[in-house]
Amino acid sequence: MSQQTNNKSISRFPVPELNALPDDLRTLILTVQEKTGFIPNVFLVLAHRPDECRAFFAMHDALMLRQGNLSKAEKEMVVVTVSGGNECHYCVVAHGAILRIVAKNSLLADQLAINYRKADITPRQRAMLDFAVKVSRDSATIGDEDFESLHSYGFDDEDIWDIGAISAFFCLSNRMANLTSMRPNEEFYAMAR
Repeated sequence: MSQQTNNKSISRFPVPELNALPDDLRTLILTVQEKTGFIPNVFLVLAHRPDECRAFFAMHDALMLRQGNLSKAEKEMVVVTVSGGNECHYCVVAHGAILRIVAKNSLLADQLAINYRKADITPRQRAMLDFAVKVSRDSATIGDEDFESLHSYGFDDEDIWDIGAISAFFCLSNRMANLTSMRPNEEFYAMAR
């Protein structure tokens, strides 16, 4: 059965009922609901294929929860910038809300989603986002000069891996959200505004 938000389907594919999901996915989703107060539609939409859903969230968490030099806000900046470039409605809205919360900045997410080059960011953040966009749009041209540039801003090779991996992962996420016509939850729009 397809879940609805404001009388509109959240996916063009069937969305399973919560009580019909495998126990581990149902537990994951209920834990997220308890934390956020609602179930982000991405969980329900991707649960259409439970094995892929598990793999998706395992990779998401491995990247986004990994302890490293990038802050939560910097990671979300990469997500919003890449998602804006890929015209992913769901990820821009959902991760824009997260960025507003973690950066304590109500303008930054909108700026990044529209044109990160015009956003109120530091030169270091601009270099990070230039690289993230290059991974997203033109990864075949990545070369030593990209690493040298990032090193000059204080990023180490592990940071560069993180920036690139988050960018690449969210290209997958953006494409799946667009494929499924994933609808953002209304709750995201008002968060941290």
